[in-house]
Amino acid sequence: MTKVYGTGTYDFRRHRVAEYPVATPAEPKAASNVTAGGSGAVPSSITLSEIQRDRLTKIAEANWLTSGEAAAAREKKELDPDLVRKIYETELLVKEGSKPVPLQRVMILEVSQYLENYLWPHFDPLTATFEHVMSIIIMVNEKFRENVAAWTCFHQRKDAFKGFLERVLRLKEGRELSIAEKTNYLVFMINAFQSLEDEVVSRTILRLASLKSWHSLSYGRFQMELCLNPGLIKKWKRMIKKEPVKGGGSHLDPSTAVEVMFVRNLVEEFLEILDSQVFPQKQISGGDDEILDDTGSGLVNDACVLYCERFMEFLIDLLSQLPTRRYLRPLVADVAVVAKCHLSALYRHEKGKLFAQLVDLLQFYEGFEINDHTGTQLTDHEVLETHYSRLQSFQLLAFKKMEKLRELALTNIGSIHKRANLSKKLSVLSPEELREFVCCKLKLVSKEDPWSERVDFLIEVMVSYFEKQQSQKEAINALPLYPNEQIMWDESVVPSINYSGEGCLALPKLNLQFLTLHDYLLRNFNLFRLESTYEIREDIQEAVPHLLAYINNDGETAFRGWSRMGVPIKEFKISEVKQPNIGEVKPSSVTAEVTYSISSYRAQIRSEWDALKEHDVLFLLSIRPSFEPLSAEEEDKASVPQKLGLQYVRGCEVIEIRDEEGNLMNDFSGRIKRDEWKPPKGELRTVTVALDTAQYYMDVSNIAEKGAEDVYGTFNVLMRRKPKENNFKAILESIRDLMNEYCIVPKWLENIFLGYGDPSAAQWTNMPDLLETVDFKDTFVDANHLKESFVDYEVFFINSNGTENLNPRPPFKIKLPRTLKPSNGSLTGNAMSTAGATNGIDTADTNNQKETLIIEAYTPPDPGPYPQDQPKQNSVRFTPTQVEAIISGIQPGLTMVVGPPGTGKTDTAVQILNVLYHNCPSQRTLIITHSNQALNDLFEKIMQRDVPARYLLRLGQGEQELATDLDFSRQGRVNAMLVRRLELLSEVERLARSLQLPEDVGYTCETAGYFWLLHVYSRWEQFLAACAENKEKSTFVRDRFPFKEFFSDTPNPVFTGESFEKDMRAAMGCFRHLKTMFQELEECRAFELLKSTADRANYLMTKQAKIVAMTCTHAALKRKDFLQLGFKYDNLLMEESAQILEIETFIPMLLQRQEDGHARLKRCILIGDHHQLPPVVKNMAFQKYSHMDQSLFTRFVRLGIPYIELNAQGRARPSIAKLYNWRYRELGDLPSVKEEVIFKRANAGFAYDYQLVDVPDYLAKGETTPSPWFYQNEGEAEYVVSVYIYMRLLGYPANKISILTTYNGQKLLIRDVINRRCVPYHFIGPPSKVTTVDKFQGQQNDFILLSLVRTRFVGHLRDVRRLIVAMSRARLGLYVFCRRSLFEQCYELQPTFQLLLKRPDHLALNLNEITSYTERDVEDHGPKHIHLVSGIEEMGSIIDSLYQVKLRQEFHQNEPYSGQVEASENNENSMDIPEQAEDSDMPQQAEDTPHEIKEAITVDNHVAENIPPENSAEDVTMVDNSDGVAKEETREGASK
Repeated sequence: MTKVYGTGTYDFRRHRVAEYPVATPAEPKAASNVTAGGSGAVPSSITLSEIQRDRLTKIAEANWLTSGEAAAAREKKELDPDLVRKIYETELLVKEGSKPVPLQRVMILEVSQYLENYLWPHFDPLTATFEHVMSIIIMVNEKFRENVAAWTCFHQRKDAFKGFLERVLRLKEGRELSIAEKTNYLVFMINAFQSLEDEVVSRTILRLASLKSWHSLSYGRFQMELCLNPGLIKKWKRMIKKEPVKGGGSHLDPSTAVEVMFVRNLVEEFLEILDSQVFPQKQISGGDDEILDDTGSGLVNDACVLYCERFMEFLIDLLSQLPTRRYLRPLVADVAVVAKCHLSALYRHEKGKLFAQLVDLLQFYEGFEINDHTGTQLTDHEVLETHYSRLQSFQLLAFKKMEKLRELALTNIGSIHKRANLSKKLSVLSPEELREFVCCKLKLVSKEDPWSERVDFLIEVMVSYFEKQQSQKEAINALPLYPNEQIMWDESVVPSINYSGEGCLALPKLNLQFLTLHDYLLRNFNLFRLESTYEIREDIQEAVPHLLAYINNDGETAFRGWSRMGVPIKEFKISEVKQPNIGEVKPSSVTAEVTYSISSYRAQIRSEWDALKEHDVLFLLSIRPSFEPLSAEEEDKASVPQKLGLQYVRGCEVIEIRDEEGNLMNDFSGRIKRDEWKPPKGELRTVTVALDTAQYYMDVSNIAEKGAEDVYGTFNVLMRRKPKENNFKAILESIRDLMNEYCIVPKWLENIFLGYGDPSAAQWTNMPDLLETVDFKDTFVDANHLKESFVDYEVFFINSNGTENLNPRPPFKIKLPRTLKPSNGSLTGNAMSTAGATNGIDTADTNNQKETLIIEAYTPPDPGPYPQDQPKQNSVRFTPTQVEAIISGIQPGLTMVVGPPGTGKTDTAVQILNVLYHNCPSQRTLIITHSNQALNDLFEKIMQRDVPARYLLRLGQGEQELATDLDFSRQGRVNAMLVRRLELLSEVERLARSLQLPEDVGYTCETAGYFWLLHVYSRWEQFLAACAENKEKSTFVRDRFPFKEFFSDTPNPVFTGESFEKDMRAAMGCFRHLKTMFQELEECRAFELLKSTADRANYLMTKQAKIVAMTCTHAALKRKDFLQLGFKYDNLLMEESAQILEIETFIPMLLQRQEDGHARLKRCILIGDHHQLPPVVKNMAFQKYSHMDQSLFTRFVRLGIPYIELNAQGRARPSIAKLYNWRYRELGDLPSVKEEVIFKRANAGFAYDYQLVDVPDYLAKGETTPSPWFYQNEGEAEYVVSVYIYMRLLGYPANKISILTTYNGQKLLIRDVINRRCVPYHFIGPPSKVTTVDKFQGQQNDFILLSLVRTRFVGHLRDVRRLIVAMSRARLGLYVFCRRSLFEQCYELQPTFQLLLKRPDHLALNLNEITSYTERDVEDHGPKHIHLVSGIEEMGSIIDSLYQVKLRQEFHQNEPYSGQVEASENNENSMDIPEQAEDSDMPQQAEDTPHEIKEAITVDNHVAENIPPENSAEDVTMVDNSDGVAKEETREGASK
C-alpha cells in the first residue's frame, strides 16, 4: 500500500477563507430571527451587537466562551448532552429546503468556538450521543468551507480523535438519517479523504479503501479482478489468514467489519436516492423509458440533487488518488455506477446539468490510463493494445457461445468499437439472453442486481466497457485554447465570484497526489484554462457596455459610445485556410484580416492600440443588442450575454499589424531595419490574425451539419486585454506540448512529484554523484564562524599538504560526510516521514564523542596585481541553519528552504549560487522568481559576489528596473561583450608593444589567440624552467620576469626582491591576470564571428551565460523558443516558490530537451514560506473547491518532504517578532536586532512599540459595504491617518511609514482621507505606501499602521497566513486598529491577539516627547507619562495642540532619526509652516482645501503616485493599476 506522508501537528490545508456573501439590503430579517431551516444567508443588516444579542451567543457566553466578562465570572461547566441535542435540533438540523445546514447559524457557532471549547474537550467516544457526533461533523465541515485548519484542535487528544472517527464510520448503523444529515455526513467523508496527510485521519480512513473491501464484490467481478492481477491472490490469502476466528474455528463473517461494506453501502444508498427520491412524486419503474418532462422542475427535490452531486464528487475523489483508487475502482465498476447514472432521469433533466458533468468526469477517471497496482502510466500504444485484445476475446466468446452474435464475432474490430454500431449488433439478443451473456459469461454485473432486468442498462454496460475511448492526448489536442461564449457563462464550470463553498462543481481538484504526470498536467490545464476564461469574461463584461450598442435604422448593430479595450470592426475577412496536417482533420492554419479605426481615441489610447505586436492575443466579439431595451423583469431573468447582446466570442493571435498605407508596424523579425522605421500613417489599422484551428473546424462543421449561423460573418468588435494579464495562451500551449512529450521529469524527482514513495528520497544524502569535497570560498567569515556552524563535530584544520593548521583563515575546503548531522533548522515534514526515513540523515549518536570534520584551510592563488582582480568578499555571518541550506543546495537533489520573514532567504540563495559556480564552473543555473522585484533583489546581490558579470543574464521585461549601471538583458550583454572585446584587444596590443612585437596581433580574437600561444605562453614556460634552477636567488624573479614592462602601471610595485617565494607568488598572479584576459578574448570570439544581433543574443543565452534569471511567467511564455534554441541548464533555483502557481513552478523544470531519454536537471532548490500568502487566484471557486492556489512548495511540505527552516530573523524588534514567530518552529532573533541602538530605543511619542487600538463605531457606523465585497471602515481610516499626522508632526520621515489594510475598499478610503488631510501640507505629505497586506508581501518598513476594517465577521484575516504577513512587515513599530471584541474571539488568531491584548487597547502616547528622537529604552513605557487616547476625537485635538506647540517653538531643527536619516530627508521634513496655516486647525483646514491644492502633491514625489485624487473613479482605477491591483475588489478575498 502506498504510504502517504503528512505534516504532523501543523495543518497546512487550504487556508483561503470563505465568507457567506452578504445578501441585499432588502432582506428584512435580523440575525436573531432567522429560522433553522432558512436559507442561511447573512442579512446585511446584521451587526456585531445583534450577533451579541443572538440566543446562540447568549448560550455560548453561559457555557463555553473563554473571553469576555461572562467567561471570567463563570465556573467551568461540564458537558450538557441535552444542550447539545437542543442546539442540534433547533439550530443545526434542516427540516426542509435544499441547503444541508443553516449556514448563518453554523457561522455564529463557529465564531463562538463551539467545537474547540465545548464539543471536542467533552467528547467521549463511548458515551457521546448521535447529536454530539453530528454536531462535530457539521462544525468540521464549516471549517473546511471557510478554509481554516480543521483538524488542529483534535491533535491534543489523538486517541479520542481515533475513537471519534470510528464512531463516525458506524454512525449510520441502526439509524435512518434525513437527506440533509446524509449530505453533511458525505461532505465530512469527502473532507477526510482530502486530508490524507493527517496521520490519524489517513490511518482510519484508508482502511475503507483496503483490499478487505473486495469482500463486497460480486463473485464474478471478484474472480475477474484476481485473474487480471494474479499478484493479489497471495495477498488475499494472507489477509484471510489474519482475520479473527470464531469459537468453532471458522472465520467471522467479514461483512461485519466496517471497512468491508462501508463504501458499498454508501453507493447503494446513493443509487436508491437517485432512483426514487430525486423525483419524489413519480416512482420510476424499471422498464419505463418515458421518464418525466424535461422541464418539470417543480418535481425535483433540490436537497437530493445536491446529495447526488456531492456523491459524484466523493467517488471522483476516491478514483483520482492512487491509495484509494487501487481497490475501490473495481467496486465502482461492479455496481456499474456510471451506467446507472447515465440512465437516470436526473442525467437528462435541466436541473441535472452539473450532475451530468460530474458523471462524465467520474467516467473519465474510472477509465483512466493507468495500471492501478503498479501506478505506472499506460502509453497510448498500451491502451490501444488492451482495447483490441479485450474486443478480440469478446468476439471469440461470442463466436463460441452465442449463435446470434456470429455476425458480430466475424466483423472487423474497426466497425464495432463505436457506440452506435455495437448497440445495433447487440440488439439481436432477447432480454434473457442478453442478461445471461452480460451477467454470467462476461460477469460485468451481478445477476442479483435489480437493474439487470433492464435491457437499456445491460447494453449501456456492454457498450461502455467495449467502446473505444478517446485518448487524453487526442482530447487535449482537439480542444480550442481560447474560450468561447458557451464555456464562459457556464456557471458549473466557471462559477461567478460569490461561490460560498456549499455546493460542488464540475472541476478537477489539486490535492496531495496525482495518478500520473498526465493526470497532473490535465488537471492543471483544465483549471488554468478556466481561470483565464473567468478573467477574460470579466474583461468582456467591463469593456462591452461602454460601447453602447444599438440597432440602427438599417437593422444593423451600431455603437454610440467608446471603450478603451474594445473597438468596432470596419471589415473582417478570412484570408487563408491551409490543408490539414497528415492524420488530422482540423486545418493546419487559418488566418484572417481585421480592419479597424482608431480615429475616436486620444493619443495615449491610440498608442496602446498601436503597441500591439506579434503573438498578442485579441478577441473577436459578435454583438447584436435587442431592438427594444429589456424590461426590468426580463433584465432579472436574462443571462449576462443576453444583457450585453453578445452572440459569439472567438480568440485570435496577432501575426502582423499594418497602417493605412500598408506599412508594417512593430516588426521584431528584422524585416524592417531600424533606420528605415517610420511612424504609422493614417487612422485605419489592419491586423492579420491567426484563428484557433480547432475552434474553426468545430464552427465550420456546425454550419455544414446543423445549418448553424456563420460565426465568422458576424464579428463587429475587436477586444484587447492588458499585456501583463494576457499570457494564458502561451502557458496553455506549454502544458499541451508537455502532454505530448514522454518521460519529462527527472527520475529522482518523479515519485516525489506525484506524491508517492519515501519523501526524503530526493534529499542530497540519498543521491548519487555527490560533491565529495566542497570549496566554500567566502561562506565563512573566520575559523570561529566555521566552528559555530558545525557544533556537533570536532573541527580539525589542515593545510593543503595535510599538516595541521594552527592559525586557520578562510577560504576553507570541507570533505562532507554523507551522514552530516542536521542543525535544529532541518526538519522533516512530520512524524510519519521520520518514522519511515528518519529524515534521510543518520542521527545516531550513541556515545557523546564528537566525530571529526577535516577542514582544509588553503591559501588562494594571487588573483593579480590590479584592484579589479581582487575577488569581492561576502560579509554576511551565516547562521548554522543557513550553512546547512547552502550545503544542501550545492549538492544534487531537492532542497527545500523555508524562510520566515527577515531570515535572509536571498542572502542564502546568492551564496548557494556563488559556491555552486566556483565548484561546478561548467554547470549552468536557472533562477526563477515570481516577481520582477524579487529577481532584481537577487540579481543585485549576485553582482556583489565573485561571479564575473559576463556570465550573468537577465531575461524578460524587468531588467530595466535593475539598480545598476550595467545592462544584463540579452542585448545589453552582447553590447558589453563587444565593448569588452575592444578593451581586451587594446590590452593585447599594449602587451605586444611591451614585448617589442608588432601591434597587429591585436587585430581580432583569433590573432590574439595565436599570439598567446606563440609569444606569451612560450615565454612563461621558459621563465618557469629558469626559475626552477635559481630558487636560491631572491631577486631572480624580479630581474627575469618577461612581462615586467606590461605590469609597470600597477598601483603598487609587483616585486619586492625580498624573497623568491613572495615574488614567485606575485608572478603567478600576473600570469593569472594574462590568462584570464586571453580566456575572455576566446569567449568574445564567437561574437566576432556571428554577425546578426539575434544570433549573438542566442549564443550568449545558450552557451556563454552560466546564471540565467527570469520570472516564472517569462519561462512559460518562451518555453517553445528555449527548446528550439537548445537551451540547457543543470540547476534550478526558485525564490518565492510558495507564491507561484503549481503549474508555473513545474514548467521551468522543463525548459530543455532530454538527452538520450534522461532529464539533465541535477538540482532543484525551492525557497519560500508556506506560512505566508499563496499564489493569487482571482476566482474563489478555483481557490476553494479546486485548491488551485496551492503552490508546489506547500504541497511538498504537506507531503512531508524534509525542509530546512531558517531560524533567526534580523528584521524586527524581538518583541514585534513574537507576534508571528509562534507560527514557526524555532524562530529566534539575530544578535543585531538585540544589540543595535535603533532596536533598543523606544518609538518617540508612543508608550509601546506595538499595540492593538480598539476602534468603536464612528458616526454610529462600523464596517460598511458601499458595493458587495467592498469593505470600508471610516472610523479606522480617520484614526489611522490621525496617528500618521501625529508621527509626521513629531518628525518621523514619511518614507519610513506605511499604512496597510486588509481590503481594497479601505485602501481607497484611506487614500481619500490622506488626499484631504495630508497631501495639501508639504510638511506632512503622503506616507511611503498605502496598500493592502496582500500587495505588501515581500516588503517591509520601519513603522506600520494597520487597519483590519471588519466589525461583523472576522473575514479573510482568519487565514492565518494573511495575519503572519500583516504582523511581519514592521521593523520598529506596529499599531493595529480594529474591533477588539470581534478579533479576540477568533480561535485561529489567538496566539497573536493574546499578546496584543496584554497591553491597553487604547492608543498609549507619551506626550512629553515632541520630537522623533528619544533616549528612552524600548522596555521603559514611561508609566508616569502614559496618556491613553479615548478615541478619534481626542486624537484630533492632540494633533491640533502639538501643531500649535510646534508653531510656538518655531521648530527648525533637523530630524535626528536614530542617527540614520540622510540630510535630504532632514531638510524635507523640517517644519516650514506655510503662513496661511498659522492660526488654524490643520486637519479642518485640510477638509476645506480647494480641489486644485488636493492635486498639488508636493511632498515625497517618489510615493505620491500611490495616492489617487478624489475626483474621478477612473483615476482611482488607474492608480490602483499602477499599484499592481487589476480592478476594484469584487469579493472579499480579492485584496491581492
